[in-house]
Amino acid sequence: MAQARSSSNKGFSLVEVLISMGILTAVSLGVAQLFALSTRANFVARGQTSTTAMAEQKMEQLRALTWGFDTAGQGLPVSDTSTNLAADPPAANGAGLNPSPSDSLEENTPGYVDFLDPHGAFVGTGSTPPGSAAFIRRWAIRPLPTNPNNTLVLQVLVTPVSNEGSRVASAGPRPRMAGDSLLVSVKTRKSQ
Repeated sequence: MAQARSSSNKGFSLVEVLISMGILTAVSLGVAQLFALSTRANFVARGQTSTTAMAEQKMEQLRALTWGFDTAGQGLPVSDTSTNLAADPPAANGAGLNPSPSDSLEENTPGYVDFLDPHGAFVGTGSTPPGSAAFIRRWAIRPLPTNPNNTLVLQVLVTPVSNEGSRVASAGPRPRMAGDSLLVSVKTRKSQ
């Protein structure tokens, strides 16, 4: 007795396999691009977190300086005008809370700039970053125009040294680059 053969094919044809592989390849490439983008975003976010922490550190130093009224005497203004926050540890040969030059956030202005290594440790100050510097930290102290005797606007900018080398000068406000952190705070006189 002869056995009848079934005409149903089991498996896939070559065309079906090629189409499936093409779809799988396209999806895999899309996922790989997402991994690359997320890795870059994580790297930028980590840098942003670091520069923000460095800016917060300097802002806390500025806010800790004396800026108030002498309540034990005649209630006269008392201001720290001699602390040098560009030194580590801070010294008594600086400008304290005196107003900074107008370009202290744009240029490395002695007394209003310090340089940090990749871990945020102080490595120097001056007009040129040392070779070990990874970040430039600048600050500005400006009287509030509506109350210049009693209110200061404090600004701290931290930028990677690599950003500073590739920054293009512009006539308008300072262009922000990835990794830059700018903090702004207001300090008013209080009774001491």
